[in-house]
Amino acid sequence: MGKDRKEKEKKPKKSDFKAFLRKRAPIYLGLIGLFVIFIVPDLMKGDLESSFPELSSEEQQIVDILMGYNGPNEAGLTVMDAISKKISEEYPDEKIYNNKKTVVDLTVSSIDSEEYQVVLNFESHKGKINYDWNIDMGSGEITSNNQESKYIIDLVDFYD
Repeated sequence: MGKDRKEKEKKPKKSDFKAFLRKRAPIYLGLIGLFVIFIVPDLMKGDLESSFPELSSEEQQIVDILMGYNGPNEAGLTVMDAISKKISEEYPDEKIYNNKKTVVDLTVSSIDSEEYQVVLNFESHKGKINYDWNIDMGSGEITSNNQESKYIIDLVDFYD
């Protein structure tokens, strides 16, 4: 009798749950990895600035100058605020940056040593909005190259 008890105590009990997890662990890890790679970045988008692509430090500096421009009176409305306001007026009750059909493309190209062109394309399920500016780094002057970008600069310039 004493031997039987000792033999039973020495054998560890197999857990069905541990066996279940061991067999399926690679599948679960793969699903979690796919979720982190594809779903989380889309959920993190929430505003225009977070939708911009990665830029070099020089390009980022040019974009910061443009988006931080707040007019000759420095009244407080920046180009970034004006564009965000325009987009929110176009899509009043939508989380447009979370929509999979929304694409924000920002391109910075050099015209000459002191002048750069910044093109911002916003595309959604309802249509496209294109903004095109030239920025002179020497003088800090921003000029519009199309009607939409002129509207934004005028809105910033004459904001009270």
